Amino acid sequence: MQIWPGKAYPLGATYDGAGTNFAVFSEVAERIELCLVNDDGSETVVELREADAFVRHAYLPGVMPGQRYGFRVHGPYDPARGLRCNPAKLLLDPYAKAMSGRIDWHEAVYGYRFGRPGAADATEGRNDLDSGPHTMTSVVVNPYFDWADDRPPRTDYHRTVLYEAHVKGLTMMHPGLPKEIRGTYAALAHPAVIEHLVELGVTALELMPVHQFVHDHRLADAGMANYWGYNTIGFFAPHNAYSSLGDRGQQVLEFKTAVRALHRAGIEVILDVVYNHTAEGNHLGPTLSFRGLDNPSYYRLTEDQRYYMDTTGTGNSLLMRSPHVLQMIMDSLRYWVTDMHVDGFRFDLAATLARQFHEVDRLSSFFDLVQQDPVVSQVKLIAEPWDVGEGGYQVGNFPPLWTEWNGSYRDTVRDLWRGEPATLAEFGSRLTGSSDLYQLDGRRPLASINFVTCHDGFTLHDLVSYNHKHNEANGEGNRDGESHNRSWNCGVEGKSDDPDVLALRNRQMRNFIATLMLSQGVPMLSHGDEFARTQNGNNNAYCQDNELAWVHWPKPDDETEQSMLEFTRTMVWLRRDHPVFRRRRFFHGRPVEGTHDDLSDIAWFTPDGTEMTRGDWQAAHAKSLVVFLNGHAISEPGPRGEKITDDSFLLMFNAHHEPMRFVVPVNHGKEWQVVVDTGRPEGVPPGSGRKVRAGDRLFLADRSLVVLQRPA
Repeated sequence: MQIWPGKAYPLGATYDGAGTNFAVFSEVAERIELCLVNDDGSETVVELREADAFVRHAYLPGVMPGQRYGFRVHGPYDPARGLRCNPAKLLLDPYAKAMSGRIDWHEAVYGYRFGRPGAADATEGRNDLDSGPHTMTSVVVNPYFDWADDRPPRTDYHRTVLYEAHVKGLTMMHPGLPKEIRGTYAALAHPAVIEHLVELGVTALELMPVHQFVHDHRLADAGMANYWGYNTIGFFAPHNAYSSLGDRGQQVLEFKTAVRALHRAGIEVILDVVYNHTAEGNHLGPTLSFRGLDNPSYYRLTEDQRYYMDTTGTGNSLLMRSPHVLQMIMDSLRYWVTDMHVDGFRFDLAATLARQFHEVDRLSSFFDLVQQDPVVSQVKLIAEPWDVGEGGYQVGNFPPLWTEWNGSYRDTVRDLWRGEPATLAEFGSRLTGSSDLYQLDGRRPLASINFVTCHDGFTLHDLVSYNHKHNEANGEGNRDGESHNRSWNCGVEGKSDDPDVLALRNRQMRNFIATLMLSQGVPMLSHGDEFARTQNGNNNAYCQDNELAWVHWPKPDDETEQSMLEFTRTMVWLRRDHPVFRRRRFFHGRPVEGTHDDLSDIAWFTPDGTEMTRGDWQAAHAKSLVVFLNGHAISEPGPRGEKITDDSFLLMFNAHHEPMRFVVPVNHGKEWQVVVDTGRPEGVPPGSGRKVRAGDRLFLADRSLVVLQRPA
């Protein structure tokens, strides 16, 4: 075999049409071997003799796409100093563009021997069993792909409707898909799935983790899986199990094909990414890649360097002040944008990325790098603004370039509709874009990603059907998952045949969907909520790779599912058709110069039609209000500087447990049309909708909302 010196950049395996350049970083290695894995499992070993800035490299002519490989690192094994090199472990390339196979959790993948003295803290007795036959391998991929006329949609945030989905969960039970592609990237590109998203009004598909992840040893032994995928081992590789074509690089082709198809339908692709930790876990975890290459360069270690600092609840945290970790993350982000054509990222436990030292620091190096990067800074950046470490809840504290999953929005909207006292004032803030969280640092309402449900927690159906979690299937004695869900079962825990209970639950689901779509900010739906899917009360289905967590698509003869789907479509399109619900600037509560009605852009009223006072906002018993949105007073201009004019709306919220009469405010419009009424089974009035006039009284069902529209 010919071995040429090659280059230290780019890292990973880079195929150029004639051969492949291999480059890998390790500051602690004394020697690194590149192992080309043959089909029979044997290895062709090439020592990487060239080194530049701690990057070992070589170019091998004739090495083609599909070639499996790994690294063996010779160097110090001294856990007390954080060093865990061991050439018996075949290591994955941190920059691998694809990975093949899966881990069988043999003892050989661990750095210590099971049952030996010292194994409890993994400080003694290096395990020299060969992990090669039991672990995954990296794969050389062909980077060339015909993107044809692909153009990223680049949908403005104020026009964005996010749809959080799981590749397998969304498609595994879709009756319109061929069985051989269900649960794969190919299924996302199928016309049946795309048609559903387009008709729903979705503009961006936010995919739960598709970076190559690992199923935990504990879950595998229990016959379960890491279904959600928040256990990454490869930040450049699409997860191989979601490929219908194979795992020798075909997963890259299939993912790109899905992105191209979604783009042609005008749908952006957002990736849920997990750069805060890896699948190697704590000091008792396996040695798969980073730990064996250069443990102290990749991970945050405690003062006793045998152990890992954990702000993620998963056993380890990446070292965010390491230039090599920062380079890897930024290289990964750029790769997914430039080579895979994705349109943005949602960062799991993003507060950990801001922990340059101990405290969460919004000015940390990671945010500096993102801010100045000409590629990454131009796509959608969404933070999950918390982690499990001290001071980890950081809603409202991310830099101006970022948007955030607004946990305060979720909690407040849930509290209002379940009837919690003293929620009106905060609800008013959440409905109008959370200016208390985002305005002071120059951000806009669009910084708030509004959601009521997501993958983590109850589905929308279960939110109105269960007071308590029911996670027995997870095998942890129902101890896992959140216990304080702000849910309400409408009088019966779980399944019910009571028509009154079912009617109330359906009304509550309509209330949540309507509130979400009428709120300023960016709405996010969780897959299947649009037709009331259930997980039978399990609020932590992370390990349920089965029909409990997969989406059961609506049956044509199921009135509840079909009605919810049609109502959700109606609300999404109402929002998309009316810019007054998706303003780019905050309301300011005063008239806008040049408007003919001389009314402020927003006004608040009690149910009797009088303007809200401070006492009304603070009344603990108050659970109802009316909001006037002035379509003539939108202060921001259109894309060409034009004046934006829209219809005006009155939003009537009755979160009381009993029906109430509302008075249509005077001086804010003479005639209105009822366009939404969640108190009705279909959620919208029949025909053209009832006409009402200023001063008229409207009867609102208990726990319902009504939307009145006044033409511009």
